[in-house]
This record gives sequence, structure tokens and C-alpha cells, in this order.
Amino acid sequence: MTGTHAMQDVIAIVGGTGPQGSGLAFRFARAGFRVALGSRSLERAEAKAAGLRERGAAHITAATNAEACARASLVVMAIPYDGHDQLVQELSPHLSGKIVVTCVNPLTFDERGPIGLLPGDSSAAETAAALLPESAVVGAFHHLSAVALNDPDADLSDQTVMVAADDEDAADHVAELAGAVTGARGVCIGPLRLNRHLEPLTAALISINRRYKTHSGIALAGVPDGPPVRR
Repeated sequence: MTGTHAMQDVIAIVGGTGPQGSGLAFRFARAGFRVALGSRSLERAEAKAAGLRERGAAHITAATNAEACARASLVVMAIPYDGHDQLVQELSPHLSGKIVVTCVNPLTFDERGPIGLLPGDSSAAETAAALLPESAVVGAFHHLSAVALNDPDADLSDQTVMVAADDEDAADHVAELAGAVTGARGVCIGPLRLNRHLEPLTAALISINRRYKTHSGIALAGVPDGPPVRR
């Protein structure tokens, strides 16, 4: 699995009509990447893609989720956790040999607010990897506010995209790709199992946002510029 991809390659966004998916699609397309905006409904995808193009993201086309995956060299899974396993299995024939980035956050809510849904020995990313043995699964983009992603004036350059993967080439590529979204290279934090900590951390950000009426993110201090030293 190589981390070298040309700008003309297509990025697919599965679940692209949702807030997180549309925000990532908007940022990637505005940075010059070609984006296939996927949805279960082609009609919804076409409507969302047209709206994003009107806002200046010219390189977005609409597709079903399967069609978007088939067109792309890299796929972003921006879907709810409910139904996650079934959808990943359905799309698996179109994902072999590709980098699959998941920003899925398995959360639940009760009267006290949000909390991580899965136990500490599991994550959505690891489940996806088990279902996609021929793909390089990467966890990233979990902690970026959907509201900020969709705001063309929002500056995300002070926010850190943490990247976890077992394939180091894929991790390096996604960390570099994060710059198209935030303006700053992502940080490779280690193997895919660390998604067990990244995914539920989103619950803390949601709680902060509710308490302070804001759109918070994560910023890591003390990390040097440039790619990480390989393990």
C-alpha cells in the first residue's frame, strides 16, 4: 500500500450528505481534490453536491456510496455507527487495495450527555479493518467540528488531526492529506488500536461544546514539524 497519490485522484466520501461528510468534502474539494460525494440516495447526493459547488467547492460530483468507492483511490467513511458493519461489508468489493479512512465515533447519549459506546478493547476502526483485510484502514478526522468544516471562514490551522493506522505509508499519506482540510499536517500517533481512545474522546468535545456554546477541537503541543520517525 503506497501513500503516494496524485492530486487528480478521487477521494470518496461515504455518508457525504451528513454534516461531517459534507464538511470534509467541502474542504477537500476547495483544496483542489476531486471528490465523489456518496450517499444511499443519489438524489440526496446530487442536491448536496450542487449546494457545495455553489459555495465554491467546484470539484464535487454526486454518486451512490458504492459508485463513489469504485471511482476513488481513497475512501473516507463518515457514517453513523448504527449500521456501520453492514455498510462496510456491502462496500468491501469496492475497497480492496485502497486506503479507507474512518472518522466514525461510536457514541451513545443519556440524561447526563454523550459517552463512548464501545468497550476499551474495541473500536469502529478495528472492526472496519477486520471486515476489510485487503484495505489499509486509517483512523482520522474524528475531532473536527462539522459546523467548522462547513464554514468557509473557519480557521482550523490550530487544530490537530490525529492519525492512527497499522500501515505506516497509509498513515503518512493521511497525515499529509489532513493539511488540505485544516491547513496543518496531521500527527501520526501509532497503531490502529489507539482508535479505542480517539473515538470516545469525541464525547468530551460534544460536552464542551454544549457547556461553552462553541465548536471545540484538539490541539497537541510539542510535536515537531514534519513526518514522524518510523517505528
